Amino acid sequence: MTITTIILAAGKGTRMRSALPKIMHKIADRSLLEHVYGMSRQLTENKVKIVFGHGGDLVKESLKQLEASWIEQRQQLGTGHAVMQVADQIDGRDTVLILYGDVPLLKLETIKMLLANVGDKSLGLLTVNLTDPKGYGRIIRDSHGQVQKIVEEKDATNDEKLIKEVNTGIMAVKGDKLKSWLTQLKNDNAQGEYYLTGIIELAVAEHIRIITNHPHSEDEVMGVNNRMQLSHLERVYQREQAVRLMEQGVTFRDPARFDLRGSIESLGQDIEIDINVILEGKNNLGSNIVIGANTRIKNSIIGDNVEILDNCFIENAVIGPGSRIGPFARLRPETVLGTNVHIGNFVEIKKSDVADKSKINHLSYIGDTTVGSNVNIGAGTITCNYDGANKYRTVIEDGAFIGSDTQLIAPVTVGKNATIGAGSTITKDSPENQLTLSRAKQVSVAGWQRPVKKVS
Repeated sequence: MTITTIILAAGKGTRMRSALPKIMHKIADRSLLEHVYGMSRQLTENKVKIVFGHGGDLVKESLKQLEASWIEQRQQLGTGHAVMQVADQIDGRDTVLILYGDVPLLKLETIKMLLANVGDKSLGLLTVNLTDPKGYGRIIRDSHGQVQKIVEEKDATNDEKLIKEVNTGIMAVKGDKLKSWLTQLKNDNAQGEYYLTGIIELAVAEHIRIITNHPHSEDEVMGVNNRMQLSHLERVYQREQAVRLMEQGVTFRDPARFDLRGSIESLGQDIEIDINVILEGKNNLGSNIVIGANTRIKNSIIGDNVEILDNCFIENAVIGPGSRIGPFARLRPETVLGTNVHIGNFVEIKKSDVADKSKINHLSYIGDTTVGSNVNIGAGTITCNYDGANKYRTVIEDGAFIGSDTQLIAPVTVGKNATIGAGSTITKDSPENQLTLSRAKQVSVAGWQRPVKKVS
């Protein structure tokens, strides 16, 4: 089966009260349109057409990575009119799938069920039963339960408004039939628009059977029209991710307070995640990992037996097995930690390699640095890697001990097993196996009086 998927994404989204086109608002750091597109791309032999309108150039430029044909709907004259814009690109032999760019949580299984109902004498229609159907088109069936038509609420009678089964707008139909029916749509309705739902009556008139499916939940077919709905679907989506991860063995202290804004490329066993943890981008998680509360991890690789304490930010970093990070540590891009490394509270590391069993436990900044194994870096140490114009590298070789409150002025090398005395400013290479320090002479002034504030 060859599929042409048409994603209708031209709406302005007035109720969002935003200068941003509605389909560009995000759930889990991906635009609504990207969610719909990503699901559709899982179908094989699928050609995707996106009908856009409001914010046209901005939408195309921002989402240009999507492999799809972009068709502009210059005037928004209804869903039928939107599909008409694609008519000349529809192969009559294809099955055409109609989706909406503001319905982000639709499941692939639901779409596959819908597509299975398409034939020369049938089309697939996705409907849902709502406790409160207000605002939706009602499904009208005959006495045998066969769908006869869809009536938009503004055109419905009082009795028809009592019907709970409503149209989601999502359907699948043979291309040749759709192209024929599009030419027959009329706009003689309260809105003066061409409703795509009009093809249902045309299909019935040709004795085409309307086969309906239902989604697993209302949320799956909920469209985003305002900020409340956007927020609601964000939590639905995040709950789904947490459930999926728990099924794979992850322990959450509270699944409702976890966000996955990307993907986990590999996942080990026995991972424990505390509250308010955010995983962004693409991450790889080993086994026996503990991630503390209020921690954010982005595009990083976390080895086995790693403990990340509370309030850490880890971005584009690699953490080796057995390491311990935090609390309140920041690992910036291009940080690579070896095995059993300890990074403590209020330590920031940027573009640096730290080899096995080294420790940076307190209040330090390490940037553009190569740290060997078994190195101990004392509290308050900083590598001064930037002269205001250029950045330089610091090298601290195996076994070195850096005393507290040390400044290492790059470029500089601290030799193997060297010791740097506390309070030093190191501007020259320090020999291995020696103590190096630089301190002003300590002086005590007898008879000195502390200044006293003048009283006016």
